[in-house]
Amino acid sequence: MAKARISIGTWAYLFNQEQPTNDFHVILHKLQDLGYDGVELGSFGPHPSPVSHPTKASRQKLRKEIADHGLALSGIAVDLWAFKNPGTSIVDENPAAYLTAFLGWCAFAADLDVKTIRVDTVIAPDYFEKEGKELGAEKGMERIASAWDKASKIAADYGMNICWEFEPGFAFNKPSEIVRLVDMVRAKGNNNFGVLYDTCHAHMCAVVAANQTGTKETLPGGELELLEKLKGKITHVHVIDSDGSLNEHNTSTHNPFGTGKLDFDKLAPALLKAEVPHDWWCVDLCFWPHAWDVTAQSKKYLDKLRDKFAAA
Repeated sequence: MAKARISIGTWAYLFNQEQPTNDFHVILHKLQDLGYDGVELGSFGPHPSPVSHPTKASRQKLRKEIADHGLALSGIAVDLWAFKNPGTSIVDENPAAYLTAFLGWCAFAADLDVKTIRVDTVIAPDYFEKEGKELGAEKGMERIASAWDKASKIAADYGMNICWEFEPGFAFNKPSEIVRLVDMVRAKGNNNFGVLYDTCHAHMCAVVAANQTGTKETLPGGELELLEKLKGKITHVHVIDSDGSLNEHNTSTHNPFGTGKLDFDKLAPALLKAEVPHDWWCVDLCFWPHAWDVTAQSKKYLDKLRDKFAAA
């Protein structure tokens, strides 16, 4: 069984930090010193994006800068959160604005040799009880699936996989909805589309039923049962602990390893057998204050874990 490579998302050093690390080069240098295998680009704010790197030459320079630090890009999270209002929304009948932006992000990411691009449903978990009541959740799911069908075909042209990050902070966060939506997109011939299995979000969705509307839905086997249901449909993995709470941004609290409820001695071997199309485990410290203080500890924790199960 392959030994996982370890990366970390750059958004950790922007959100909820007393002193955000705006300089991407500083992040690369620190991660190199800590022995990380890669970095996952949060392509928004002051970090590299089509705005800061608009030309192919500038992107080639950025790609070299990353490689010169001994790092690879495990994936990219892109800024599509503006597309939730009528006329630009992902649930519009013709989501042209969303797909046009997605095409631009794919072109940017491909020049950096990124193989995995992250998306989410953009809209709030109670959207269909409020703003989208007239549309309804069933039609809304169909429209998101249709938009991601087209997005998947765009990504495939660039040799990229799409990973949908389900989480309590966005619509369709029940286990059955997660499985159904990914199946709807893949049924259209999009084998490059799948879910981003975040260990923390999986716990919050399958065990806590956080932010679920209507009848709450949990799984007896929790995050491990959800992982099994999604086996073969996972295109990316984020790893971090969970204490079962929501943060001030109404999504999962990403607790440092060893400070939550997750059993990684069970999760790690299951993740290695989940038929993910690559060997990356990306640490997600999103919204954790003083993220740099636990970055080294995160690497050491995962080093022990991956060594333990590499030959399992």
